[in-house]
Amino acid sequence: MHPLLRTLLACATLAVSATASAFPTKPVRIVVGFPAGGPLDQHARLLSDRLQAVLGQPVLVEYKAGAGGTVGAQEVMKAAPDGHTLMLANTGVMVINPALYSKLPYATLKDFTPIARTAMQPLALLVNPKVPANTLKEFMDYARTRPGQVNYGSAGNGGISHLVPEMFKTATGLFMVHIPYRGSAPAFTDLMAGQVQFMAESIPQAAAYHKQGKVRALAVTSRERNPALPDTPTVIESGLKGFEVVGFYGFLAPTGTPKEVVAKLSDAFRQVLTTPDIRNRMITQGADPAFLGADDFAKFLAAEMPRWADAVKKSGAKLD
Repeated sequence: MHPLLRTLLACATLAVSATASAFPTKPVRIVVGFPAGGPLDQHARLLSDRLQAVLGQPVLVEYKAGAGGTVGAQEVMKAAPDGHTLMLANTGVMVINPALYSKLPYATLKDFTPIARTAMQPLALLVNPKVPANTLKEFMDYARTRPGQVNYGSAGNGGISHLVPEMFKTATGLFMVHIPYRGSAPAFTDLMAGQVQFMAESIPQAAAYHKQGKVRALAVTSRERNPALPDTPTVIESGLKGFEVVGFYGFLAPTGTPKEVVAKLSDAFRQVLTTPDIRNRMITQGADPAFLGADDFAKFLAAEMPRWADAVKKSGAKLD
């Protein structure tokens, strides 16, 4: 190698190392692609104070809502790849949207650098209390004798509350009719009123209505039972072998972020998630602490994308 080139490479390496060791040099932004007050916002705010203490710089949460998280993703994709702008994303933004939108302005594994997976979010399978089924098996028997007569509600086409029942239908061979709503609140209202008979929803809301007797939780979609619904079995326990479907939360940076910065951020999230108070509060929000470092999170995303793409294809959902 030419001596001058060797010198330039050495200088570049030293510059990157210096940047990484000094990081962060200013406030860190966490961009959330949904309105304030939702589950992602709660998750970001839960972690931000502790993350600020670990990094030694202010951590700011910003909202760039629109198009199922796409607006926020674009904001982060175009940001400087220096680790000071991160995206908190969920299953929908990272692995469902690429299959749902024919002209998505970003590619998950190309335009972003995974930093850390922080949580998994199981769902509960719910029925209206008037449905004569106290177990998932009883509901399957009930629905099987009424093909096309059982409706299930969701928060909208292509979302996780739509696709999980579609996966359930594929696994069981049941024929249920999808009724999409504009958000989970109106879907829940009609579930409680009996306009739809079945629904898949995140644990906190499901547990609250279950305990009030307004809906009946038949099973949870995680591998193990959830503390918020300790008496509700898993789908696997209920006889459907291998059925484990959970959403996730994770942090990503723009592609090109230096490896040393990625490693520092990843370790910061690891430290945050070892705090007992953070873990306990996360569980009360319906999310299970589930840290993965940068490399393992990247592998996780690569494995999840074809799985959810298959669910989107079978559901027939498409958005533009």
